[in-house]
Amino acid sequence: MKAIHSVVQYLKGIGVKHVFGIPAGSVNAFFNELYDTPEIMPIVTKHEGAAGYMAASYAKYANQLSVCIGSSGPGGTNLVTGAADAMREHLPVLFLTGAVPVNTMGLNASQELDAEKIFKSVTKYSVTVTDSKELLHEIVKATNIAISGVPGPVHIAMPIDIQQGDGGDTEIPVFQKREEIIPDVHTIKKVAKVLVEKESGYIFVGQGVRNSVKQLIELAEMLDWPIITTPQAKGLIPDEHPLLAGVFGFAGNEFASNLINEGNAKTLLIIGTSLGETATNNYNENLTKNRFTVQMDFDSTVFNRKYEIDIPVLGDIQLSLISLIEELNELEISRTVPTQIDKHNDLGNTEEYNTKNVLRKLQEYLPVSTRYSIDIGEFMAYVIHHMKVLDFDTFNINVHFGAMGSGIGSAIGSKLAEPERPVVAITGDGCFFMHGMEVLTAKEYNLPILFVVMNNARLGMVYHGHALQYKRTHPTFEQEPINIAGMAAAMNIPSFRVNKMEDLNQDVIHRLTNLNGPAILEVALIDNNVPPMGDRVKFLSSFGK
Repeated sequence: MKAIHSVVQYLKGIGVKHVFGIPAGSVNAFFNELYDTPEIMPIVTKHEGAAGYMAASYAKYANQLSVCIGSSGPGGTNLVTGAADAMREHLPVLFLTGAVPVNTMGLNASQELDAEKIFKSVTKYSVTVTDSKELLHEIVKATNIAISGVPGPVHIAMPIDIQQGDGGDTEIPVFQKREEIIPDVHTIKKVAKVLVEKESGYIFVGQGVRNSVKQLIELAEMLDWPIITTPQAKGLIPDEHPLLAGVFGFAGNEFASNLINEGNAKTLLIIGTSLGETATNNYNENLTKNRFTVQMDFDSTVFNRKYEIDIPVLGDIQLSLISLIEELNELEISRTVPTQIDKHNDLGNTEEYNTKNVLRKLQEYLPVSTRYSIDIGEFMAYVIHHMKVLDFDTFNINVHFGAMGSGIGSAIGSKLAEPERPVVAITGDGCFFMHGMEVLTAKEYNLPILFVVMNNARLGMVYHGHALQYKRTHPTFEQEPINIAGMAAAMNIPSFRVNKMEDLNQDVIHRLTNLNGPAILEVALIDNNVPPMGDRVKFLSSFGK
């Protein structure tokens, strides 16, 4: 049996439904196998960079291993950004790259590259296979590494001749399930006792609670403590929950910031966040100052990284929360009617044609369950600060390793993972010019995604950040306005161009949704208001002093 045949059969056996990437000579053997494997649909993208973000998003929302593939050389290097993103997001993605034949290695063959070394720093495992009989073994090993412990991406470089070679009469193995990381019972008992003894506290949560929101809310209601989220965790809990205080960190809201900076809570229970720069508002010392800190995570490297942690709790977050709730029950602590937090938010003028009002108005016309895939741009700050959370798990915000254009690919991965859920990508003109052609990918696979393009004819976040930091901007940050709705029309994709608030209405949104493919809503708007970026500019400016 050809080695590559056994690989595809193994991937089919473990439930892989899609492979994201672009075919090329060095991986044609893989794609050739897919002709006879209808269970796996190749998602052929317009750029490998987008494929990486699609695969990561798919892994996140399908809650399973995903696969991404690229050619030798430049195809592989284009995938590296997606691998780095999956590494930061703890997402199990198998990255496959072609490679030149083994007997031409070191001879300057066309598109020769030592991809193993390049991927090593952004994956849990990276290897070049030089024996056909070892290819399946390495694939199996890599996929098990990807899902084990702290999940993450892995990489296999497959030389052309190794794919085509004889893999032997190898039996296709069964996929091993991930072993749970069980928290230490004595540590949980200690935490429960401390939380009961402390007079007050806050619960600070990151996106690591995505699959444990039910338990998180139960715990918060038992303690009657406010829940504060990181920017990445926005959208996991609806705003209507009485204990949700809002977002702290990049573009966070004033109420949550005041709780951290001026609140008198004696305890901080940290769950599912690595306490990075954007989550902590540039490593704000007030987060843990004079507070007893407990941190729950399945990644031991996040403990005591920047902030001193009094009790670290290592374990799968859902298991840790379940165990803690059981211990609190043993201590006769039960759920109560939670105290309603007064989160008064003055929206100011809601009629002006600006980014804040456009985004809020947009939500009025879309289903409550819509998931918003947010790209990187000035609009992202407005999304975090002003958009409502109307349902569970409704925002995909990537301030860890999101690149411009990543929100476009992420929207496609999300829609493939959960086809019944409405998906809207919010992107900008700068992002669209990087990865906007992936709307054609959405079209070719009949994915009804609404792409909202905030078109201000400039690199908005750069423009505002530079102006605030240096009191001037370079003219190259701006560009000639482009009619993106016109571009969509040329691609035979439904579109509409908004030029004023009155243009945005229910009829327009209705015509662009519930289709058999994507649509583009272009918002032509130059907003000179300063985005609500929090202390981000202050942080950057400190390096010039």
